[in-house]
Amino acid sequence: MGKRHAMRTCSGLHPKPAGLVLQYGTAGFRTNAKQLDHIMFRMGLLATLRSKKTKATIGVMVTASHNPEEDNGVKLVDPMGEMVTPTWEGYATQLANAEQEDLLAALQDIIKKEAINMSQEANVFVGKDTRSSSASLSQAVLDGVSALGGHSKDYGLVTTPQLHYMVCCQNTQCKYGEATVEGYYKKLCQAFIQLTKNASNCTDDQKHLTVDGANGIGALKVREMESHLKRELHISLFNDGSKGKLNHQCGADFVKVQQKPPTGIKMNPGERCCSFDGDADRIVYYYADSEGQFHLLDGDKIATLISTFLKELLTQAGLDLEIAVVQTAYANGSSTNYLEDTMKVIVRCTKTGVKHLHHAAQEFDIGVYFEANGHGTVLFSKAAEEKIQRLAENSSINDERKRAALLLQNTVNVINQTVGDAISDMLLIEAILAIKGMTIQQWDAIYSDLPNRQLKVKVSDRRVIDTTDAERRAVSPAGLQEAIDSLVKNYREARSFVRPSGTEDVVRVYAEAETQESADALAHDVSLAVYRLAGGVGGEPKPLH
Repeated sequence: MGKRHAMRTCSGLHPKPAGLVLQYGTAGFRTNAKQLDHIMFRMGLLATLRSKKTKATIGVMVTASHNPEEDNGVKLVDPMGEMVTPTWEGYATQLANAEQEDLLAALQDIIKKEAINMSQEANVFVGKDTRSSSASLSQAVLDGVSALGGHSKDYGLVTTPQLHYMVCCQNTQCKYGEATVEGYYKKLCQAFIQLTKNASNCTDDQKHLTVDGANGIGALKVREMESHLKRELHISLFNDGSKGKLNHQCGADFVKVQQKPPTGIKMNPGERCCSFDGDADRIVYYYADSEGQFHLLDGDKIATLISTFLKELLTQAGLDLEIAVVQTAYANGSSTNYLEDTMKVIVRCTKTGVKHLHHAAQEFDIGVYFEANGHGTVLFSKAAEEKIQRLAENSSINDERKRAALLLQNTVNVINQTVGDAISDMLLIEAILAIKGMTIQQWDAIYSDLPNRQLKVKVSDRRVIDTTDAERRAVSPAGLQEAIDSLVKNYREARSFVRPSGTEDVVRVYAEAETQESADALAHDVSLAVYRLAGGVGGEPKPLH
């Protein structure tokens, strides 16, 4: 009985409030920090079971990303640095919601279902963001790991992508890199420095970048990394956490949603600026033109820049590898047209949510994926990495092919393939702009976004809406898609789709068209159709103008 008694005692120190129900979603668990202590302890337990099951190291990250400072959350990281599988997301929800007296039974249920050998050794890596609640909550995770006799390593303050990186390094026997923060900086910065050697006569002005750290963990880590950059990139860091509040009027989510610069940042006309989110797994770029007009370069623009660069290198290297860009229905139509028609790159559309994008990107030699919100990365297949490696080491090829192969090799090394990573994406973007000798204005001008509008319609039950074709067409309620199709015909270059929210009883409406007036009018027309056909509640949606 010894172990069971110890387990009871530990779990009693992290009791669950009776009746509280939480769901493990795309972002793991996320809510007000006061409600999370028992969840953290139980995720420590679950991570230990997952480690025993996979015979590998598992990660647990304590963060609520771009949520307000008073919230917190937790995500599990699987052995290759990817997100945990849907079955185990289900176990997470089950374990989180078991009442105190049923916790042991819930654990035993998972152990039985998965046939877990409890004498198998377990290893769990734990990381946390800068929230005031993160210290005690990550301790609860560590308590959970030790309650089941697992070994843990506490990485302390790290970005979410850094923890994903550590887990991947550990489970590839350090083939992916060294599982330390120092090792992470070395790998990325060495690759960055090698890449920028190919940039002819870069002035100090061109090496300058303004970074909004969202008053979060990303700011701390950029500071730590700076010495490794050997003055190849000059960073002015704002919202570094010394005075402002995490994510408050700053960070990638604020900039993308509000379409304006963060507070606490100095923007000079034409200067490159970027914003991280709270846990540094998203990035967006922006600048002000000479008239002071704000221009945002979101995930679509980033994916376009990166895929264009890679496609050109593959051609120069004479490598026959298939490259694709994976987008969601929210990707701006102009970006899709540019990629397909001008760049002749394969474009795949998937359902909203990083795991769908990541999964689709794995089907190609090189898969570039970014959500419009700035979360994304590039995946290289084993075969693609080996081909690039062999070509880079081949002494009998001409100089142009050799240069392209070496650039590709360093590009692979600067990218964090486990998950979207603001620091890694920033270094890649900066290297590409330097190598191509491009200004942010020139990058922005690759294509012009079609004006768009997003609206929400309150409904009594979001489940009446069912979609297909990567959420681009509504299957139910009857007549809704037909209504959308005929409304879209009234505007030029128009497109619209609706999808149920994953979290609340609202239907999200997206519309784009040739002008902002048209996009706004179409979004309103479609909102009315949703309200009338899908059980809208409250007053009818009002026109925007």
